[in-house]
Amino acid sequence: MSKKIYFASDFHLGTPSYEASLEREKKICRWLDMVAEDAEHIYLLGDLFDFWFEYRFAVPKGFLRFQGKLAELRDRGVPITFFTGNHDMWMFDYFPKELGVEVIREPIDVEWWGKKFHIGHGDGLGPGDYTYKFIKKVFANPLCQWLFGFLHPTIGMGIAQTWSKQSRAAGAEKDHEYHGPEKEWIWLYCQQKQKEEYRDYYIFGHRHLYLELDVDNGGKYINTGEWLSQYKYATFDGEKVELLTFE
Repeated sequence: MSKKIYFASDFHLGTPSYEASLEREKKICRWLDMVAEDAEHIYLLGDLFDFWFEYRFAVPKGFLRFQGKLAELRDRGVPITFFTGNHDMWMFDYFPKELGVEVIREPIDVEWWGKKFHIGHGDGLGPGDYTYKFIKKVFANPLCQWLFGFLHPTIGMGIAQTWSKQSRAAGAEKDHEYHGPEKEWIWLYCQQKQKEEYRDYYIFGHRHLYLELDVDNGGKYINTGEWLSQYKYATFDGEKVELLTFE
């Protein structure tokens, strides 16, 4: 059996309702069962949760099917890499320690079967979006995280979930709009990175719009979209990357 590399992002578990999130979680678990049959590596590109914050002795309630499935796949020897997104950047040691899932915070370069990849979530890349870039620095500051950890989970999670919903609602209309590559900040980032070093593929999430755009010198930028309505994922079989839809 030939092996494949899999990419998916933006599950946003926890929204917009408990019932909708649970149905989507079960669908994600079915997808993981499917890809585990021939997965050489699974890359989960961030915003898997609509909000996640790890307290010292507590993690957010729910999502046990998803976490259990990740642990099951890791126990079967399937490598899984998780990239933190803007909704779940407060991921610390729980996934590596309890589930055996590698957690990465910035884009990385990897090579598979002779092809070079640049992979990440995609938030804060490229020109523009300066307000978010400032907010991200604040949220990523260890002191700010330490202070937030002193809030009781009921208060802290309530504040964070309200902010998360408002943030998503504010950008909802733009999520599925495409105005050409020059308006796509991640594509512009890929163009700049391609000038510095050649990569065959740039794979990101965050955008909530599945895209396949050419990059200079024969490269390709692929955005895996989201699982709120699109259920897109990408595969690499050693020859090419394909963007597919689950079920």
